[in-house]
Amino acid sequence: MRRGAAVLITALLMLAGCGGEPEDQSADKVTYLTAFGAVGRDAFAWVAQEKGYFRDAGIDVTIRLGAATGENLKVLAAGQAQFANLDLTGTWILAGKGEFRDVRAFAAVHQQSLVSIVALEGSGITAPKDLEGKKLGAATGSVNQLLFPAYAKLAGIDESRVEWVNAPPAQLPALLASGRVDALSTFLIGARGIEKAAGGRKTVVLPYSEYLPELFGNGLIAPSSVTDGQPDLTKRFRDAALKGLRYTLEHPDEAAQIMKKAQPAADVTAAVGEITLMAPYVKPSGVIDKGRVTGALTTLERNGLINPGLTADAVVDFTLTPTE
Repeated sequence: MRRGAAVLITALLMLAGCGGEPEDQSADKVTYLTAFGAVGRDAFAWVAQEKGYFRDAGIDVTIRLGAATGENLKVLAAGQAQFANLDLTGTWILAGKGEFRDVRAFAAVHQQSLVSIVALEGSGITAPKDLEGKKLGAATGSVNQLLFPAYAKLAGIDESRVEWVNAPPAQLPALLASGRVDALSTFLIGARGIEKAAGGRKTVVLPYSEYLPELFGNGLIAPSSVTDGQPDLTKRFRDAALKGLRYTLEHPDEAAQIMKKAQPAADVTAAVGEITLMAPYVKPSGVIDKGRVTGALTTLERNGLINPGLTADAVVDFTLTPTE
């Protein structure tokens, strides 16, 4: 009897992984790419993981740090990730040039583009025209540089007089703080993190949306092989991620701490700043309006950033997008 009990206990311990919860072998395993490293705009993914939203949806998610639009699309195209948080405008610019056509958006995170010029007060940059003759830092392969020609045209900037300095996303604030560049083409929600890196100096923010108000910011994207072949998985991932987004907006301090727990190098103060600043641009439902997508594509085409003919249905799977 004792021997039988011992065998039973041993079996139970093995099943539980020596005291841990038994792994759900039925969960769908996927890899998710953040948009831009471990920063506030991406905190909702770690919140969805920590709170069990992905687990409750039957998904085992590995969160991988992303770089920028072009680099993340290469990872998706190589089949090394199934889902990503990418800049929709940047993705559509590349699609309109014939690159990475086999991806589809299925939820919006930012309803408006947050791409902006960020400079430090006292730099002499207070208007777009002031960028002429200056060095402008940006992440390699990011939407910031892809979209700049249209911004420059509409804002009256001589693009040929702007010198670009490319660097990994995490290095951009230090580039500006050290004076190696005069301004950054980055995202307006990163202003507080940049101010911290610059020793508390205030920033001047010039949003691209002042001249390009029709464009979207970040959104959830997957290869069409996933959206077409696994629509149920896509919907479950969408709903869990958006639940994490809603919680993040309601609890920015906790969300930043959750991200810090998963990514010790993350800056909590900067993350809270990003979450707070992005809130006005977010509809927690993640809705993507088809008319607005068509308008955004028209704007990109009119400004020479994409070739004619790209349609809303070619870049968004509206059978998977949430409603209000």
